[in-house]
Amino acid sequence: MRREKTKEIRIGNRVIGGGNPIAIQSMTNTKTEDVQATVEQILALEKAGCEIVRCAVPTTEAAEALKEIKKQIHIPLVADIHFDYRLAIKAIENGADKIRINPGNIGDVSRVKAVVDKAKEYGVPIRVGVNSGSLEKNLIEKYGGVTAEGIVESALDKVHMIENMGYDNLVVSIKSSDVLMCIKAHQLISEQCQYPLHIGITESGTLLSGNIKSSVGLGIMLYEGLGDTIRVSLTGDPLEEIKSAKLILKSLGLRKGGIEVVSCPTCGRTKIDLIGLANQVENMVEDIPLDIKVAVMGCVVNGPGEAKEADIGIAGGIGEGLLIKKGEIVKKVKEEELLETLRQELLNWGQ
Repeated sequence: MRREKTKEIRIGNRVIGGGNPIAIQSMTNTKTEDVQATVEQILALEKAGCEIVRCAVPTTEAAEALKEIKKQIHIPLVADIHFDYRLAIKAIENGADKIRINPGNIGDVSRVKAVVDKAKEYGVPIRVGVNSGSLEKNLIEKYGGVTAEGIVESALDKVHMIENMGYDNLVVSIKSSDVLMCIKAHQLISEQCQYPLHIGITESGTLLSGNIKSSVGLGIMLYEGLGDTIRVSLTGDPLEEIKSAKLILKSLGLRKGGIEVVSCPTCGRTKIDLIGLANQVENMVEDIPLDIKVAVMGCVVNGPGEAKEADIGIAGGIGEGLLIKKGEIVKKVKEEELLETLRQELLNWGQ
């Protein structure tokens, strides 16, 4: 069940919270100062399905580059700020749709207030971000180490500080690389805070380990109704983060659209390169705008029966394959024609 009572927050042309669809985020790994490279990556992320993008702003040049980047992209741009409050101010002045800060590393209260005042002037939301790795020493001592309770207390301290400055245009992000700690922290904060939550498992790892940790952590939190925006943090191409996020949301019934590819595990009956074929099909259907299920099966023995729940499927044999619709064999083709036969069926679907 979604938390319908979270506060609605507008980020550029997108609204999150209040039961709005969960937005998929990613972060560029280009140097933000390189406008062309950053724009190219953001446009690729947009095409893949990214709905909010974050850029690192470590320098004045990066903050100023946001102005040019904004002119060439179509999704909200978030400026990621650490340590220097002046960069947050400059990012807002140069068109950032949201800023991400940890008030704990920005400096004293007067510096945080300077950022809040500028955000208020421009109507720009602030994402208050706290990671387990940056937890204050006094909270570590209080709780006997890094704990979910400590992370939540740290985040709420920052939230209350900004609220006391007269600003509540906020998004909250509390992350940990420890999956269970991250889940518990979100469960706790959801009871005490009605701002939208940006959720993710930080520093989750490479493509394999990062996807598994993120799928487990995000899956549990989303199933419990927690989260208004998500990022699958991976050590790799940001485009992979978008693919994973879309699959997580679709698996939980939180997003429709796009072709879902299902495939059987390989076994001794497999007579074709099923692994290669399944990957080819998955890549082929990315740009086909259908909301159906496609099955890729490895043998003609069980393939038709196992593909019954799919709208359409293919199954491979020795040098030949079957085209299947709703478990019924409709055509037998040569193995090398299998992929193109499926493609043509999908392109002419419903005609």
